Amino acid sequence: MIVDVQGRKFRNLRLSLTAACNYACTYCVPDGKKLQAASSELSADEMVRAVQLLVEGAGIEKLRITGGEPLLSDKFDDVIVGVMGLNLSDVALTTNGQLLPRKVEVIKRSGLRRINISLDTLDPNAFRSIARSGDLATVLHGIELMLDAGLKVKINMVPMRTVNMDQVMPMLDWCMDRNVELRFIELMNMGHLKHNAVYQRDFVGMDDLLRLVGAKYEYSRVDADYDSTSVRYEIANKGSFGIIANESEPFCSSCTRLRLSSNGYIYGCLSSTSRHAMHEVLQLPKHLALNAIQSILRGALADKQPVAFTGEVTVMKFIGG
Repeated sequence: MIVDVQGRKFRNLRLSLTAACNYACTYCVPDGKKLQAASSELSADEMVRAVQLLVEGAGIEKLRITGGEPLLSDKFDDVIVGVMGLNLSDVALTTNGQLLPRKVEVIKRSGLRRINISLDTLDPNAFRSIARSGDLATVLHGIELMLDAGLKVKINMVPMRTVNMDQVMPMLDWCMDRNVELRFIELMNMGHLKHNAVYQRDFVGMDDLLRLVGAKYEYSRVDADYDSTSVRYEIANKGSFGIIANESEPFCSSCTRLRLSSNGYIYGCLSSTSRHAMHEVLQLPKHLALNAIQSILRGALADKQPVAFTGEVTVMKFIGG
């Protein structure tokens, strides 16, 4: 198992099923155009084999299926069934929820237990303004279907100062009423926001969020896993929430994440455009593939930032946010 000088190793894999997305969220893409599938995306069989090799060759223990929007991919059904049969301690899914009502049965059959759903507002008009597609009612219905199916649901919200700050507390109350953990994600300085004044204008840090929550509730910080991206808080007799404070409280020094893009490239860090091709490795017999993958992993681990996220022009949706 490869470990760097800071003691970091790969434990968590983000697998992007497709770069395509049915939304065009303002903090993700600049022009309102929906992202399209990458050229030469891996097949479902190739994706499952890649995950298996990374489990054995890198020590991957946890997998998150992402996109783009993973439920758009015609590979979703085969991949979810395939990876659930691997030696993983945890498999989760991140989706915008728009297509969840169509995928309830396959999700239930797969045995998936955890799902994160991206939702930035409970206001239908604001929803359309942010996502530039979809409809809120369908997403809310999908969330209820997942809860009814017994899945552990978390909601991901990106607070933006001029866009949805009035939704922070309504979202928190709505989630706590349903025993759902809300995770606030600090706006990330990457993609089209990397050199854009909009980032500075709309960024909302952890202190601002805690002041807002604290005006209504008493909260206390609770323990999280060593390599967790989320700083977690509990509100007694109500519920919990988290903040992914990539700027306010960086977690790069304990990051164990690896990303595999839908077109077969390994990324070690969101702050780096460096990528490492898996295509030839996937064509090798298993014993040769496991040997060849070690150099890829060393390169990917070396790409990681030592302390804090510095941002890059890379669009996260392309590489499995």
